[in-house]
Amino acid sequence: QVQLVESGGGLVQAGGSLRLSCKASGIIFTIGVMGWYRQAPGNQRELVATITSSGSTTYADSVKGRFTISRDNDKKTVHLQMNSLKAEDTAVYYCNVDRMTDNRGPLYDIWGQGTQVTVPP
Repeated sequence: QVQLVESGGGLVQAGGSLRLSCKASGIIFTIGVMGWYRQAPGNQRELVATITSSGSTTYADSVKGRFTISRDNDKKTVHLQMNSLKAEDTAVYYCNVDRMTDNRGPLYDIWGQGTQVTVPP
């Protein structure tokens, strides 16, 4: 069974850094766009960054210049390097894949379980 497993969240002081990782596991043949989203208490889930299989990236304006998304296609992983963290970055961060193909066929809009990032004011 295909799943996305995130790691790397935690508590960090303002100005610090964290690196999130997400690994897709299972019998996977292709992976489309991989991305990170986040949801703070009382807020809707929002896009943080995405990356295509060829390496094209997009970022939310709020994280441009501070966060960097990358992926390793061979290892079926995506990373989010977060620098200069602020209190407003506090949220649960979710890994997402828009489309992947496993041994049963195509799967769409797959989510990880989420990892908490906390930056105290």
